[in-house]
Amino acid sequence: MNKADSLWQVFIIFLRLGLTSFGGPVAHLGYFREEFVVRQRWLSEQAYADLVALCQFLPGPASSQVGLAIGLSRAGYAGAILAWVGFTLPSAIGLVLVAFGYQVFGDAIPPGLLAGLKLVALAVVAQAVWGMAVALCQGRVKMTLMMLSACVVLISSSIASQIGVMLLAAVAGLLLIRPHSSASDNSLNIGISRRGATLWLGVFILLLLGLPLLQQLYPAQLLALVDSFYRTGSLVFGGGHVVLPLLQAQTVASGWVSPEAFLAGYGVAQAVPGPLFTFSVFLGASMQLQPSGIVGALVCLLAIFLPSFLLVFAALPFWQRLRDNCRVRSALAGVNTAVVGILLAALYDPVWSSSIHRPAEFAFALLAYMALVFWKLKPWLVVMLSAGLGTIFL
Repeated sequence: MNKADSLWQVFIIFLRLGLTSFGGPVAHLGYFREEFVVRQRWLSEQAYADLVALCQFLPGPASSQVGLAIGLSRAGYAGAILAWVGFTLPSAIGLVLVAFGYQVFGDAIPPGLLAGLKLVALAVVAQAVWGMAVALCQGRVKMTLMMLSACVVLISSSIASQIGVMLLAAVAGLLLIRPHSSASDNSLNIGISRRGATLWLGVFILLLLGLPLLQQLYPAQLLALVDSFYRTGSLVFGGGHVVLPLLQAQTVASGWVSPEAFLAGYGVAQAVPGPLFTFSVFLGASMQLQPSGIVGALVCLLAIFLPSFLLVFAALPFWQRLRDNCRVRSALAGVNTAVVGILLAALYDPVWSSSIHRPAEFAFALLAYMALVFWKLKPWLVVMLSAGLGTIFL
């Protein structure tokens, strides 16, 4: 396959995922695993798990960063950009439209449709957790680490707890787990040198420290927006819902967006597929100061996602080299069990707790799970069917 065909394939696959990946970052990781590990076989189960573990440690939206890395591995820098565009574009367009008429758009969404999408997200996450547990948590030690990680995160769901669990699991893996294989056979094809990675890291730090100084020297709304959204994308761990308090403080408290518009936009952002970070598009288009509209939406979208590009480009080359070290492999095996435990905890809260309230909803989720796992229907088809049936029956 030539370069142009690879780029086109990356864009089309991620565009399809961007149109059908409902349910938030945990569900997105499930969709990605089904597409790139099971169907396309672009990377192994182990390589995918290691990549997810890395992105859990990086600030920013983990699912989008996983997508960037897969696109980069498949077709270089252009592949990373097209993967991001394909996955982000559908929700970005939807939220721009919402910004110009959010009250009418919000009222037009049938509650049953949203319920159906939440329930299929539950089935997707359950499928991903089961598949990753089978592949990565074999044996008494790994299963114990996975369960203990889930218990800790269920009791304390803060980002600090999640990072602490992964660090402790790394130590336990180093002491208790012997890796069965080398990472070399499972490595991503990353065409970035260590020198290039250092350069990307330098750009990330320069912007993080330099934008506030530049904004102080040259006060302007455009610079203030870029600084605010870039800093938010740089410092938020956990992605998705964790970013909302910071965005609210940056936009509502400063008077850029009204509280009513913020809440309405957030409600609809949860109903569209793709990354929740595209909520920045709605905020940028709804600004009460200039730039607003399409220009404001683009500025905020690019500013909040730019740190993800820079951090992924900076981290992957070093990560690839570290994975070949035997001791690092042992620690990473422990981290992977913790990641599965964190996903298991997320399966209960918020996915299960926000979706299952009565027996009929549980039955609906079981049918969606059966369609994915046993009938082997394509995820996008199950999403569409669940949305339609939810509109009728829920």
